[in-house]
Amino acid sequence: MSDDEARAELLRLRASIDNIDAALIFMLAERFRATQQVGHLKADHRMPASDPGREEQQVARLRALAEEAHLDPEFAEKWFNFVVAEVIRHHTEAAEGR
Repeated sequence: MSDDEARAELLRLRASIDNIDAALIFMLAERFRATQQVGHLKADHRMPASDPGREEQQVARLRALAEEAHLDPEFAEKWFNFVVAEVIRHHTEAAEGR
């Protein structure tokens, strides 16, 4: 592969990465819209902001999906925990604002 071909391939790969990043951002936004609705429902019915049983199920499910996708399950769990911490923060704010 020539240097020019390598640069063209690099640009193609980066464009693909940029598209994937954009899709991830839009998917995360959609996920947070859904979890905000959950937060309001929980607040309206005085349910706790977190659900440890549900979170355990999700971790197991996401770890299995990660393995199937050849993604490090540890990374998938860290990502999920990061997202859940933000979701719980939103749920707590919704409960405090009711």
